[in-house]
Amino acid sequence: MAEEFKGVVNLDVRDSIPDWTPYELKRAPEGAPNILVILYDDTGLAAWSPYGGRISMPTLDRLARNGLTYTQWHTTSLCSPTRSIFLTGRNHHVNRFASIAEATSGFPGAAGRLPAECATVAQVLQDNGYSTFWVGKNHNVPEGDVAGGGSRSEWPLQKGFDRFYGFLGGETNQWYPDLVEDNKFIDQPALPEEGYHLSKDLADQAIRMLRDQNSSNASKPWYMWYCPGANHAPHHAPQEYIDKYKGKFDDGYEAYRDWVLERMAARGILPEDTDLTPINPLPDEVANAADHVRPWDELNDDEKRLFSRMAEVFAGFSEYTDAQVGRVVDYLEQTGQLENTVIFYCADNGASGEGTPNGSVNENKFFNGYPDDLEENMQYLDQLGSPETYNHHPTGWAVAFSTPFQMFKRYSEYAGGTCDPMIIHWPDGIKARGELRSQYHHATDIVPTILDVAGVEMPETYRGVKQYPLNGVSMRYSFDDGEAPTTKHRQYYTMLGTRALWQDGWKVAAVHAPLTGKGHFDEDRWELYHVDEDRSEAHDLAERYPEKVKELVDAWFEEAKANFVLPLDDRTALEYLTNDRPQFEPRRTRYIYFPDTAPVPEGVAVNVRGRSYKILADVEVTPESEGVIFAHGSRFGGHALFIKDHKLHYVYNFLGIKPEQMFVSPELEPGQLTLGVEFVREKAGEHRESLGTARLYVGDTVVDEGPMRAQVGKFTLSGDGLCVGYDSSDPVSRAYPAGFPFRGGRILGVGIDVSEEQYLDLEQEAAAAFARD
Repeated sequence: MAEEFKGVVNLDVRDSIPDWTPYELKRAPEGAPNILVILYDDTGLAAWSPYGGRISMPTLDRLARNGLTYTQWHTTSLCSPTRSIFLTGRNHHVNRFASIAEATSGFPGAAGRLPAECATVAQVLQDNGYSTFWVGKNHNVPEGDVAGGGSRSEWPLQKGFDRFYGFLGGETNQWYPDLVEDNKFIDQPALPEEGYHLSKDLADQAIRMLRDQNSSNASKPWYMWYCPGANHAPHHAPQEYIDKYKGKFDDGYEAYRDWVLERMAARGILPEDTDLTPINPLPDEVANAADHVRPWDELNDDEKRLFSRMAEVFAGFSEYTDAQVGRVVDYLEQTGQLENTVIFYCADNGASGEGTPNGSVNENKFFNGYPDDLEENMQYLDQLGSPETYNHHPTGWAVAFSTPFQMFKRYSEYAGGTCDPMIIHWPDGIKARGELRSQYHHATDIVPTILDVAGVEMPETYRGVKQYPLNGVSMRYSFDDGEAPTTKHRQYYTMLGTRALWQDGWKVAAVHAPLTGKGHFDEDRWELYHVDEDRSEAHDLAERYPEKVKELVDAWFEEAKANFVLPLDDRTALEYLTNDRPQFEPRRTRYIYFPDTAPVPEGVAVNVRGRSYKILADVEVTPESEGVIFAHGSRFGGHALFIKDHKLHYVYNFLGIKPEQMFVSPELEPGQLTLGVEFVREKAGEHRESLGTARLYVGDTVVDEGPMRAQVGKFTLSGDGLCVGYDSSDPVSRAYPAGFPFRGGRILGVGIDVSEEQYLDLEQEAAAAFARD
């Protein structure tokens, strides 16, 4: 309720008394701290130096020496769901994020839009006198809204943030990112050859936002959510940071596990008697083959070289990003803000196994269900981490960086997917320095902690809507009492068909692998772990304590009912990402695109995956004509129609695998032409890729044709949208330079048809339309 006006109103203002109280903005509580939340991606507990890992993190080390290192802090095991929790303080199904934003389904816990009953921490802080900033990754905007004309209702500025600079999807190319500033798409400010890298750009933008804040509203506290692209694929880093780790992972991932476990125990991160779990703990009839770990001693010399180099790149990426975070921390110190800034430095899930057993030079193969090839990967050995690759380390390193636990990202039943680093630094508010904290906590506890230190409460009603209660507890009690028992008593876990429940030091875990499509959840076997005594979850006690198993399984179903968890879903990644879901724009079989427009994101562009299609362009061709007519994708997968050397070219770049599939016309005669290509899908290949015939047309004449294979999954998870009259800075084909804008003629439009109509019928329609123009 607004405060009552207590002034005096008379006919003449000179006889009246003003009262500003009802109209003034609310101020933050006196002495309220600034809040900086740094959320990395895909990082297990055993990766970073403060936890005993081999990856040097100087900024994080500095904060750990002067702050607190938490050893039992947990996440959901996947990014979008964890990030939704950081936004609202509610469980991920309550937020409608059962999985990633690209894998929504029409059920209450998986719809992918934050409900009105879940106000964000930014909205609450904003209403209570804080400035609010978001830098870096989002991944909580519905795929269909990531578009120039899409709804902005789920974008950061509509969720309580004053400023946003970053990317909306689950990942982005660190050399050629898909950038958004506030409510609009923008081009990157520089290119890699000019020294650009997204990690540096994000630090630049964060410092600029804080500098603007400090210059204009220095007395106002701020909240910043800082989400770098690291350590998510693609693993991209400057060469000097990669080279720092040369040879440091040559001993292999199994040796690393032994080495790091000893260091973690010596530091007190783990109890000294912690046992190591197997690298492949799941029985064959349950396991997902794509998540298998190949024993190091069974690899050949080339595979060892490749896998070691992939770990070096990952480490360099992580440290380089930490160095950029260090620039932000340095700025806070230089401006006298560091002492009263609460810093949470953490990761959103365990290390990623999406590189499959063999590692990948193009992570998008994983999402297309297509295997990597050693011979191809070895060709990129010296280019890993550069703009030439979209690389990801193999599953063995995911297990190693998640030591001592079973499995990794996506596996919510095991700590390998959920136990993550968390360091909290607040000199003005925490007396303890350089200490460990072993209380059991979860991502749901971050928002309650933020509100607690800010002196603000989550409202019972927000904008007229009664709010769901917060699902976590404040961690503040642990700041100065390392021996205090945890105030958290229960937490459920569910992701991609996996599930578990922790309660008062005990945990049940259903033996079920994600993304297998096996279903039969009622047949799952439940394991039991006494986590307080068995931190690595190495000893299954289910047979010894069947009553405890039943108690905790019953509790899991209680939580499932209360949090909109069901139905469970373990479909494959390809099924998830190509799942049929409603679009705001009605589906149609024919799409028209025009030049001089922004790239059309893949989530709303015409879908040519797994089907036949035709592309027709109306073009005025002159002797000087050259450039891209149509392009969609990047060097890591996509297709493009362009004129070069007076000839029409069509390239289909299948998952970045060389050679590119190229179709070329004879030299074009100048004139008003209909130019196009037709792909007729004839069958599915071994890995479900589309196999068929492509025909290149000039007018109604086939000028080139031949066999072609096409992707059934996306060209990218985000970015590199459909372009007319140009390509992105990271072009589809090596046959032309970046951008390659069309010139020396005019493109009237490009039509793409996914119906069963014949190409020649469409060509006649296009010619008629051209004649009417």
